[in-house]
Amino acid sequence: MTTINQEEIQKFSKLAEEWWDVSGKFKPLHMFNPIRIEYILDKTSVHFKRNDKKLPLKGLKLLDIGCGGGLISEPMCRLGAEVTGIDASLKNIKIAETHSKKSNLKINYLNTAPEKFEEYEKFDVILNLEIVEHVEDVDLYFESCAKLLKKNGIMFTATLNRTFMSYLKAIIGAEYILRWLPIGTHDWNKFFKPSEIEEKISNLDFSIIETKGLEFNPFTQKWKTSNDLSVNYIITSVKN
Repeated sequence: MTTINQEEIQKFSKLAEEWWDVSGKFKPLHMFNPIRIEYILDKTSVHFKRNDKKLPLKGLKLLDIGCGGGLISEPMCRLGAEVTGIDASLKNIKIAETHSKKSNLKINYLNTAPEKFEEYEKFDVILNLEIVEHVEDVDLYFESCAKLLKKNGIMFTATLNRTFMSYLKAIIGAEYILRWLPIGTHDWNKFFKPSEIEEKISNLDFSIIETKGLEFNPFTQKWKTSNDLSVNYIITSVKN
């Protein structure tokens, strides 16, 4: 049993050199990052009762699964977290390691999958950001996350809803019309409805804290949180 989908790994490995090009293939993620960071920071600070304005994540062990080139690992490290980033693509890990060294950031990057990751100390925070729609066995994936998260740890799962609107916006719009993403980046059939993810993690003894939509405003070119879950959404959950 594995969470690794080799086709997906090859797809992202081919793009590995472009992770930090803000105008390249990963431009949408660079645009997405500010709202993701703001949301994660807000929920984590409240959950762990953190008031440090400069290093609000100081002392927290954070695991970024499917870290890619480190686009979210690096800001989490700058905010004080002790970050481990894992990815099944060795090319991605090498890019992430090189960039973090240039940025003088100490991040533990590993080329592995969550079910193969032997971590003796569990994590306070786990990030599953735009990853579950690319894994092979989602049930095994979340079971692995549950094993790696401390009790009362917080987990963020961001993905795409399986709706007609997501097909129009995330695939037809983003891939074919706007060409924000390479054609074939997403498979609509692998998208999950929020209720499906909520059920999977609730069965692993997680409490759902909030499910929030993430919406792009084409006029301001910025993302915001929303009650509209029809395309992008993020689930905040806590391990009981």
